[in-house]
Amino acid sequence: MPQLKLGIPKGSLEQATIELFAQAGWSIAIGSRNYFPSINDPDIACSLVRPQEMPLYIADGTLDAGLTGWDWILERECENRVAVIDTLEYSKSSNQPCRWVLVTAQDSPIQSLADLQGRKVATELEHYTRRYLAQRGVTAEVSFSWGATEAKVVEGLVDAAVEITETGSTIRAHGLRIVEDLLITETKFIANPDVLADPWKKGKLDQLALLLKAALTARGKVALKMNVPSEALAAVMAMLPSITSPTISHLAGDESGQRWSALETVVDRRQVRDLIPQLKRAGAVGILEYDLKKVV
Repeated sequence: MPQLKLGIPKGSLEQATIELFAQAGWSIAIGSRNYFPSINDPDIACSLVRPQEMPLYIADGTLDAGLTGWDWILERECENRVAVIDTLEYSKSSNQPCRWVLVTAQDSPIQSLADLQGRKVATELEHYTRRYLAQRGVTAEVSFSWGATEAKVVEGLVDAAVEITETGSTIRAHGLRIVEDLLITETKFIANPDVLADPWKKGKLDQLALLLKAALTARGKVALKMNVPSEALAAVMAMLPSITSPTISHLAGDESGQRWSALETVVDRRQVRDLIPQLKRAGAVGILEYDLKKVV
């Protein structure tokens, strides 16, 4: 029986990945000492792999597919050795993109990339940073950092660091400043190119990509239901954005002869706090909001 060999990212992406798969319909269970998680799909065999190593395992065929950051694909020089199936951005804690930035001390004379000439730089994104600087004619001593990269700048062990951030708040909290952005990164669902030539495995990957994306889309949406009197129907419908148009069901009239309609629609989650009071003022009653599992 064929199986798809799927890499699940270990570490900071691990729990978020498990939650996304659960929403999409796949339950993944990881034991405390188990690098081969169980999954409720006999067609899939999972392996727990560090995101930094995922591109290499997929490029050499050890794994068929997996999830990792675009930064680690570039770091391992695998951008031409793996196929990107989709972008699945589910790990961020803010609405801002994850980016690798050059940081230095507040009082440092370094004001631009060119000022790194002959200086020491620490980063986990070692090879990409070295190539990035070389392409711009900058020669610096780039060393791999096993952690606490920002602290190395604070302690004066290096002149600058290349670190990942979303909002920059942690960097500022350490008394550092951002000099320049080097790379914006996103989580990618990738596969070995040869796998896509296998109809069965490609079909399984298409199924995964469709439902994972549908689960992610649903996180930004909510469904609204409400009852609306006939005289307010046009005004309420004008307020309701929808994927197509609101679903309307006509209801029986009440004892006074008032005609009512039931409306159901899907809207962006961020719109709801302003939209519900407007709908209420326009005449809608019995307004219900509920979460969605998938939007395809």
